[in-house]
Amino acid sequence: MLIRNYSCIFILLIILIPAHVTAQDAEFTPTVKAIDHIVAIVNEDVITRKELNEAIKTAVDRFQLQGIQLPDQQTMENQVLESIVTKRIQLQHAKEVGLSVSESEIDETVHRIAEDNKLSLQEFFSVLEKDGISFNKFRDEIREEMIMARLKEREVKNQVNVTEGEVDNFLKTQETSAVGNDEYQLAHILILVAENMNSEQIQQKSQRADLALAKLKQGVDFAQVAAEFSDAPDATKGGIIDWRPISQMGPKFAELLSPLQPGQLTPVVQSPSGFHIFKLLGRRAQEVPTVIIDQTHARHILIKINELTSENDARLKINQLKERLDRGENFEEIARLYSEDTSAASGGDLGWLSPGDTVPAFEQTMNKLLPGQISDPVQSQFGWHVIQVLERRSQDISLDRRRQKARQAIRSRKADVVIQEWLRQLRDQAYVELRLDAIND
Repeated sequence: MLIRNYSCIFILLIILIPAHVTAQDAEFTPTVKAIDHIVAIVNEDVITRKELNEAIKTAVDRFQLQGIQLPDQQTMENQVLESIVTKRIQLQHAKEVGLSVSESEIDETVHRIAEDNKLSLQEFFSVLEKDGISFNKFRDEIREEMIMARLKEREVKNQVNVTEGEVDNFLKTQETSAVGNDEYQLAHILILVAENMNSEQIQQKSQRADLALAKLKQGVDFAQVAAEFSDAPDATKGGIIDWRPISQMGPKFAELLSPLQPGQLTPVVQSPSGFHIFKLLGRRAQEVPTVIIDQTHARHILIKINELTSENDARLKINQLKERLDRGENFEEIARLYSEDTSAASGGDLGWLSPGDTVPAFEQTMNKLLPGQISDPVQSQFGWHVIQVLERRSQDISLDRRRQKARQAIRSRKADVVIQEWLRQLRDQAYVELRLDAIND
């Protein structure tokens, strides 16, 4: 998926932090009011002061975990509230389009998080309980993160297409480009510019970006400046962009970033989305190793089980066809006449198959055959098969892998632009009333 459940690991990291109070905690304590207040209205939904305080506490924990100095209270409240608003808008939209996540999918994700942190499920539950985290609340967080990831992937799938010509051009550019194809880990600040802004408003955004850069040059921690200035969704998470090939950043950014050494900053750079500042955190070589795999050229005959053909009838029919093949009848002709697979038109020919291309029952049977040998009938979820192996080979698929990586890089680059614009449109179309300033006053 372009788009993975990257937030789930972050949630667990916050849970696992030590539960202690520091001097910095004392300096930043969300205002606690005896009566809960509405701090924002998002369409027909509301965000309360209690929800905001809980989210601020999570953000504070994250900053402390990373050793980052906290921004001032007003900045923190505004940034966190905006992130809740953005999240709420996405979840509302997901509900409108009927997007959901099953309980079994959440169970699988929870198991994976526990395994990634080398914990048994019971140990994981104990960690949650020790830190006062409701397991149901944790599951709700996982559900929301998964829904938002799927919602973004849905949008990318609808809008992003990568052609073979684009892949060809990408690979040619890589071969001649001076920027190379290393992987970069970055931190970034984004000052958004809306389409309807006039020149004066854009100039104000530019000045804000310049002020952010000036603070960075004075030695203020990048994550602190990001929390104060950035309009990106990850502003309160340090603005971190995890490892990705420089080719995913686009030519303009790639040329800007390639000369940098770890720790260095870019100047303010403008794009259609707004004003950007990047910091290079790390760089590493991206290698595409030679990949040799065993491939099998095979063909088959398939008899499906459906409302018209019972399992017994399908098994009887495939056994009869196998007997005819054993008597020397032509496999290709029988496949054309009787196979219920799309490959029937080509005599059942499936072409060259790589490991994992077929379902396990089919692949396991196929792997036991010698070239020219025909299998006994074997059942899969598609029905009953008779398989014949024609030949085998060892194939270098390094070029295929390079093309696949190129396709992923192009798609990721396009997806970043699409998602950013889509989120902005969702925000503009929603009714949002922020009441934080009025309450604080």
